[in-house]
Amino acid sequence: RQHDKSTVRVGSVQHFLFERSYCYPSRCKEDQDQGTPSSRTMTHRDMPRLPRTTHYEFGGPLGAIGIIVGLPAVIYALYSICPNAAVNGVETDATACPNLANFNTVLDRELSKATSCYEDGECLPGLPSRDAFMVVLVWLAFQALLERVLPGEYVAGTKLRNGERLYYKLNGFLAFWVSLLVLFLGNPKFDAHGRLSGLGRFNIEWAFDNFQDLITASILVSFGLSIGLHWASFRPGAMLAEGGNTGNAIYDFFIGRELNPRIGSTTFDLKFFCELRPGLIGWTVLNAAFAIEEYNRHGSVSWAMLLVNLFQGLYVCDAFYYEKALLTTMDITTDGFGFMLAFGDLSWVPFTYSLQAHYLVTHTGLTSTPWLVAVALLNLLGYRIFRGANGEKDAFRTDPHAKACEHLQYIDTARGTRLITSGWWGLARKINYTGDWVMGLAWCLFTGFDTIIPYFYAIYFAVLLVHRALRDDEMCVRKYGKDWDRYKSAVPYIFIPGVF
Repeated sequence: RQHDKSTVRVGSVQHFLFERSYCYPSRCKEDQDQGTPSSRTMTHRDMPRLPRTTHYEFGGPLGAIGIIVGLPAVIYALYSICPNAAVNGVETDATACPNLANFNTVLDRELSKATSCYEDGECLPGLPSRDAFMVVLVWLAFQALLERVLPGEYVAGTKLRNGERLYYKLNGFLAFWVSLLVLFLGNPKFDAHGRLSGLGRFNIEWAFDNFQDLITASILVSFGLSIGLHWASFRPGAMLAEGGNTGNAIYDFFIGRELNPRIGSTTFDLKFFCELRPGLIGWTVLNAAFAIEEYNRHGSVSWAMLLVNLFQGLYVCDAFYYEKALLTTMDITTDGFGFMLAFGDLSWVPFTYSLQAHYLVTHTGLTSTPWLVAVALLNLLGYRIFRGANGEKDAFRTDPHAKACEHLQYIDTARGTRLITSGWWGLARKINYTGDWVMGLAWCLFTGFDTIIPYFYAIYFAVLLVHRALRDDEMCVRKYGKDWDRYKSAVPYIFIPGVF
């Protein structure tokens, strides 16, 4: 074992499989010497339970019901309203995606489908195929196995309410590349005599023809996981999230009761695991599957499809390369793990974020070289803002006195922390969200201008980011008090400097 002041690296496979989140002796001593708590797993006796939550978000119980029912329906609708079927390569009124020219026709078509669905129920999704269900379960198990067996560093998270810290294993970047390597080079091939003749790729384009079954399977798994998490949160000593203990079963099921559910006393944190690995890597795999399907159908892969795969792949790769930054996000530090995050991680992300690539399999996106270059540059601009802002924040958190942070101005708060008021963060309080959204808009633009459906991501993400900014602001008012008012005076804009 090798120790340093920030991480712990361990070299044996046995330890990866069975390590526990108690702090190592040398690390516990460091924490005590520095006046910080150890990172051992909290016991049932010393873990404080949170008093009842007295406020609701997302419209309370009724809003929770609407989201629990509505979001799965939205996923189905996105692919139902813009069918992939075409007659001899030409869209008809029965297969066309909605646009300004055919809006009334498509509306009549969808209303007719809804009426038939209400009367006979035949349009409702049935149970997924056994193959689809197994693909989802095996995918989750495969990602969990990679998290356990691949080497990685163990990093302390933020301080919990009882003063302690949990350790998290970071190896997502390696898991990302190993997953792609296995899918493209890990399928054994055998000759007529049953002897191994080589390795090839798995038939991942199977996902295109079985997409609805995969959606249904992931939704069922999300519900199953959410029910298990809710049930487990009632065990003695479970630390609850600040917003997840209202006493209303439906709302608490949706928002998530327990803050950091783990498997026993290991470092396998269910929320941290689900936050990136199954969904984001799955998103990348689905995109690749759709590119292969486009090639199988048309004999080539369009530039629009290639660029969507490239830039969305860059976004996912960036998330895993900077996996450590996830430990300070609201999802990890504040929100409980319930249906909201479980469904979002396992179903919403892979099956709505891949909408652009799915659309491009059977529809023509941008073909003009100037347009393709312009949208690619827009994506790079968004990434520059996104990565520049997040990198600046992470560097300042790590060492505000480092040379890279010498130019930054900040406000000292009564909590003993600092708020940056210059550089990227002097432009707007949520400048990283701005860059994030610009990238999302570019992905949608690659699909062209025939229909608004593949622009769902940009529309939804704008609403999400505004809502999250409001939640952040409310949390920071409680956290910083008058210092937050000083900060808002120094940095008055939220997303766009000088505009909003």
